Amino acid sequence: MNGHRYFILNKPINMVSQFVSSHTVRLLGDLNFNFPDGTHAIGRLDQNSEGLLLLTTNKKVTKLLFQGAVPHKRTYWVQVKNKVEASTIEKLAAGIEISAPNGCSYLTTPCEVVLMADPNLKLDPEYALHENVTTSWLSITLTEGKFHQVRKMVAAVHHKCLRLIRASIESIEIAGLAAGEVREIEEEVFFEKLRLNAID
Repeated sequence: MNGHRYFILNKPINMVSQFVSSHTVRLLGDLNFNFPDGTHAIGRLDQNSEGLLLLTTNKKVTKLLFQGAVPHKRTYWVQVKNKVEASTIEKLAAGIEISAPNGCSYLTTPCEVVLMADPNLKLDPEYALHENVTTSWLSITLTEGKFHQVRKMVAAVHHKCLRLIRASIESIEIAGLAAGEVREIEEEVFFEKLRLNAID
């Protein structure tokens, strides 16, 4: 047993995916959970995004998950302003051009996009939308995450992203986790659900 530990977090809005920052922001260390020394986030969600964040003391996992030969699926629930038409969903699923660094553009890889019901996840009243705002919810499943991709994808089809929630990575989901809640899982389960080969 190598002693590594593994955690899943439902990251709340207005929190960065790190323990240390030179800026005055909410940090992972502000959560009501005693993480062991050496814990770090596997990948990141930006400050205004919510949902599944994986954490571990095992430094090798990030490369296995996000830089390995086998792509891994990530599902995002996206609330956008106004009604989304079927033709728009087809455009998103087929691949769409978004902006990339240095004035370049990037054509997204085809992905799974479906219209979904409101998941009714609680949100801090400070960030609540006016009840008269018309919105739609999309479930977008992809195997890449470049340049704030999901937000740029919906913007490219003229919809403003109002809420972005990472719902799952492979078979690890945020189901049953309240915002800010952390759950520790066993190493074997962690690797199995992420479709990763165990490492020493």
